[in-house]
Amino acid sequence: MSEVILDDSNFESEVIKSDKVVLVDFFATWCGPCRMQGPIVEEIEKEIGDKAKIGKMDIDGNPVTAQKFGIMSIPTIIIFKGGQALKTLVGLQDKQTLLDEINKLV
Repeated sequence: MSEVILDDSNFESEVIKSDKVVLVDFFATWCGPCRMQGPIVEEIEKEIGDKAKIGKMDIDGNPVTAQKFGIMSIPTIIIFKGGQALKTLVGLQDKQTLLDEINKLV
């Protein structure tokens, strides 16, 4: 499974209605720490396999969803389960921290 590119139109179906744990990386292309977070999220996606879904959302192009979840700083990672945002991590996160948070929920 590859990471899902999320936008305001598919967020509900891909994240809120998903029966899997979903990690969403909220980022912007101009953000330096976001560019560092991207490869870490990609590694997690390869390791986690089908246990969870990984999505990325560019906040500049999708202000509705970013505002709905109160994204003020990026990168922000929110982990969802059962349509609920259960864990929010702001700032650059290391791989082990993210894997630990996903594994608590799967």
